[in-house]
Amino acid sequence: MKNSLKTSFPSLTRNEALARGIAAQFTMLMDPTVEELSDVRTAVSEAVTNAMIHGYGDEQGVVTLELSSENDELTVTVTDEGRGIEDVERARQPFYTSMPEAERSGMGFAVMEAFMDSVVIESEVGRGTRVIMQKRIGVHE
Repeated sequence: MKNSLKTSFPSLTRNEALARGIAAQFTMLMDPTVEELSDVRTAVSEAVTNAMIHGYGDEQGVVTLELSSENDELTVTVTDEGRGIEDVERARQPFYTSMPEAERSGMGFAVMEAFMDSVVIESEVGRGTRVIMQKRIGVHE
């Protein structure tokens, strides 16, 4: 059975917790382990924070969170219509940050990749970024 949800919210830092909570509640429908639930919450937090900070900076924009599940596969998509990423492969490198003056750690994509089974980043400068993450949930052996 397929289940899906799509929501959008202003790129205000307080909405990162909202996105994390929505993702957690949606994932609960799949009977996750505590570890799987924590992994999804952490990855969503990183993706939404990246959209807010790097996508929009001091500007306000809209972040869209899409969740879908089919069988044991969870797909989470976080989209912004902000600045975009000039060099996606460089941005994926641990410790790389486009904002060193803001004391960013540069670990966002590395964290997402550590907690999810796959992470795809689609970005176009001046048009925004889409991060698509997938994880198998509830497959307990």
